Amino acid sequence: MGIIDHISDMFEITRTRKSKRKPMQTVEIKVKMDCDGCERKVTNAVSSIKGVKSVDVSRKQSKVTVSGYIEPKKVLKRVQNTGKKAEFWPYVEYNLVSYPYAIGAYDKKAPSGYVRDVPQAFQTPNTPTQRLTSMFSDENPNACQIM
Repeated sequence: MGIIDHISDMFEITRTRKSKRKPMQTVEIKVKMDCDGCERKVTNAVSSIKGVKSVDVSRKQSKVTVSGYIEPKKVLKRVQNTGKKAEFWPYVEYNLVSYPYAIGAYDKKAPSGYVRDVPQAFQTPNTPTQRLTSMFSDENPNACQIM
């Protein structure tokens, strides 16, 4: 039995099937668009990528949102191939940031309600001010046990 096992191990073919399907992602890209033609050009370029499920273009915010089984770099490259200046969406909503006027966070060119996504704008966890504000919060059941 030892020889047969040895020979079968030599000719055994083991295939591990790799999953080629990419995870579902949402990619947000900042693109400068001036007219309906620009908007249509970007929409057609992005929607022709294999795996794209939805494309949402907001010319007012200069933002393109693409959802599907895609690679973010591939989407960015396809938008840049249209001749438009494009970059990943560099902004975060104003109300999600602790310090919206921190150095580098406030941007005059940002759409209304948004600031730049920089580390200085976010509060680090477990800072003294964070602990004090959560100590007397209505959402904290152990906030005030005297009452």
